[in-house]
Amino acid sequence: MCRSSHGWARTEPLLPDRTPMRGGRWRDHREVIDAIAFKFQTGTQWARLPETYGNWCGVSNRLRMWAVDGTWERVFTALMAQADTDEDLDWAVSVDSTIVRAHQHAAGARKKGPRPANPDHAIGRSRGGLTTKIHLASDGRGRPLAILVTPGQRHDSICARTLLERIRVPRLGLGRPRCRPGQIIADKAYSLPGLRAYLRKRGIAHTIPEKTDQQRHRHNRGSRGGRPPVFDRETYRRRNTIERCFNRLKGFRGIATRYEKTATSYEAAVTLASFLLWARSV
Repeated sequence: MCRSSHGWARTEPLLPDRTPMRGGRWRDHREVIDAIAFKFQTGTQWARLPETYGNWCGVSNRLRMWAVDGTWERVFTALMAQADTDEDLDWAVSVDSTIVRAHQHAAGARKKGPRPANPDHAIGRSRGGLTTKIHLASDGRGRPLAILVTPGQRHDSICARTLLERIRVPRLGLGRPRCRPGQIIADKAYSLPGLRAYLRKRGIAHTIPEKTDQQRHRHNRGSRGGRPPVFDRETYRRRNTIERCFNRLKGFRGIATRYEKTATSYEAAVTLASFLLWARSV
C-alpha cells in the first residue's frame, strides 16, 4: 500500500501529526507502516527487520501505541466511510471465522500491570495446540467491515452479535453512522433461533441454512414447529466472498500464523492488513 501513491494519499491525512506532544519528531509514518507491513507479510521476527527500516523497537512500539489510541481503527473506519460515500460498499455482508495457529512464542505474555481487556490474550488451548480465532464480517466485494479476535475454541454463534455490533461506518456528510447491513449471509454455525430473532428485531434480512437437527425437531413438532426459515440458495452462493477475504488476509504470514504475544498487537496487525486491502481497492 505505502508503495502506491494513490493508497498513501488516502491514508496519510488520517494518521497523527508527526510531532508528538513530548519528545522530538517521529520517524516518517510511511517508512514505519512499510516496516510493519513487511514484518507481517513475511512473518519475520521483529529483531530481524532489515536495517533499512531502522530500529525495530520503534516500529513495534508504534504498532502497539497506535493500537491503544485507536489510530489503526480510525484509518480503517475512514476508508470504509469513503467507499460508502462513493457508493462502492456492498452491504450484502458475509460473516464467518477462521482458526489461526498460535506459535509457541505467542504464549507467555506478561501478567504484570493493569488487567488487560483480554486476560487470555485471545489464545485458546485444544488438542491441536494453541489457537486464535478471527471472526470477520466482510462486504459483498470481500473487504473486511468488522474484526473480532477470540481464543480458538470460542464458538462462532457466541460471538456473532458482538461482531455485528462492531459494524459502524460513519457518513462523511450529515447523518448517523450506518450500523445495519442490508443482508447477512452465514453458514450453519450461525443457525440459532436467538440470532435469527436478533436480526429480525433489527430489520436485517438474513440467509442462513437451517441445521439438520433443527429441521428434524421442527418436523417432529408438526404444526407447532412453525414455518422453516426463508433460505435463498442464489444469495447463499455469495458467501464465498468472505472466504476470498480470509485468503487475502492470510497472505500475510504473520497473520496466518500468530507470533504476537498480546491480543492488542495481533488484532492491530489484522486491522492494518484490513485497511491495506481497503486502500488498494478504493
